[in-house]
Amino acid sequence: MALLEFTESGIYCPIADIYIDPWRPVERALITHGHSDHARPGHQHYACHHDSVNILRFRLGQEISVTGYGYGETFLHRGVRFSFHPAGHIIGSAQIRVEYQGEVWVASGDYKLEDDGLAPAYEPVKCHAFITECTFGLPVYKWPDPATVHQEINQWWENNRKAGKVSILSGYSLGKAQRLLHHLDASIGPVFTHGAIENMNEVLRESGVVLPDTRRVTADINKKEYKGGLVLAPPSAIGSAWQKKFQPFSEGIASGWMALRGARRRRSVDRGFILSDHVDWPGVNTAIRETGAQKIITTHGYTSIFTKWLLEQGYQASAESTQFEGELNEMSEADNSEKAA
Repeated sequence: MALLEFTESGIYCPIADIYIDPWRPVERALITHGHSDHARPGHQHYACHHDSVNILRFRLGQEISVTGYGYGETFLHRGVRFSFHPAGHIIGSAQIRVEYQGEVWVASGDYKLEDDGLAPAYEPVKCHAFITECTFGLPVYKWPDPATVHQEINQWWENNRKAGKVSILSGYSLGKAQRLLHHLDASIGPVFTHGAIENMNEVLRESGVVLPDTRRVTADINKKEYKGGLVLAPPSAIGSAWQKKFQPFSEGIASGWMALRGARRRRSVDRGFILSDHVDWPGVNTAIRETGAQKIITTHGYTSIFTKWLLEQGYQASAESTQFEGELNEMSEADNSEKAA
């Protein structure tokens, strides 16, 4: 019996009768982070990192049963030892370490190696088996220096301000939006937020996360107040009637998919900034090496290609189907929080 198995409900630890990021309702669920493809409704009890507790309550309902743990804090269930470790993906994100009778598996969820200055930085966890995403598991995906990208965003905003335009910058409401906000140069102008993003900002601020000042976009704001400002919006708002109030404007989107030629054009935006909260090709290979694991299981992304590469490198590698979406979720999600104006 494997310590972790892939079932029709999710990643399952049969010894402990616990699931990791299950996509069907179960009794006990360990959650790597608050994105909707990993944290789903209907479970009887949730466990996650402390910083994800309020995120889960906001997205899944205040009445859910949820327990929070600190990074590195261990807990036992039916003789199996579990702990959460920094994944660097978003605030509250965690890898889940599972240990039983000396055997260690790690389910990474989503992760990135770059320290964004907001989420606790990724930490490699030694293990025998490592479950990794490969959202961007192709050599073409190699991220530029994030500091340079943030400089480009601020320069784009400044240029738009001088041209009398509003800058509309798109990023997923949980994670990407706060990362963008953290690195914006507020001396350029005011920062406004779509309701979906401001709702999440409020949840995070209540949890103790320090974020720069923002102003929620509301119907009573005079159009003149937006001039020269920057508006943070979720991807679902791009091309919608909601943004007409900001004319004239320039649209930008921050995503790993902007590394693909033509992606910006397909999204009908003026600027594309290559910025992802997921690990790139060099990063995923580095992460695997640092775990020391020989058994690698790939999920959501370029699984077949990346698994073939790992086999050629001498790993015991296999791919498993899941309902995780990686950054595809970031580009297309339209849940209730995204619909908020």
